[in-house]
Amino acid sequence: MIGEVAARSGVSRKALRLYEAAGILPAPGRTASGYRIYREDTLEILAFVTQARRLGFHLDEIKEIVAIRRSGRVPCPHVLDLVDRKLREIERTLADLDRVRHGLRTLLRSRRSRRRPAVVCPHIEHLKLVNERR
Repeated sequence: MIGEVAARSGVSRKALRLYEAAGILPAPGRTASGYRIYREDTLEILAFVTQARRLGFHLDEIKEIVAIRRSGRVPCPHVLDLVDRKLREIERTLADLDRVRHGLRTLLRSRRSRRRPAVVCPHIEHLKLVNERR
C-alpha cells in the first residue's frame, strides 16, 4: 500500500503518485477497495530514483533509464553519456559563475573611484571586465 511504500522508501505519497504518472513506476495493482499494491521491485526503483535525483537527473531522464532497463537492455552506456553531458553543462555553468564573481569583486574594489556621469549607475556602466560574459 502507498503509505507502507512511502514509509519504507522515504519518498512521499505525492512523489509516488508523481512517479507513477510519469511512467517511472509501473502502475500498481489495486485491491478490491482500490488500494495500490506495488510490485516487489518498487523499493529498488525508488532507491535508484532518489539517488538519480540527488545527482541532478530530471524525471524524463530517469524515466528513459528505467524504460531501457525494463526493455531488458543495460542502461549503463546511456547513463554514462548523460553523466558526461551533465558534467560538461555544470563545468560551463561554473565558468560562467566564476566570471560573474570576478565582475562583482571588480565592481566592489572600484566603487570608490566611480564619480563619472551615467544613465543609471556608473559603477556598472563603466566597469571594464577582462572576460566579458557571453
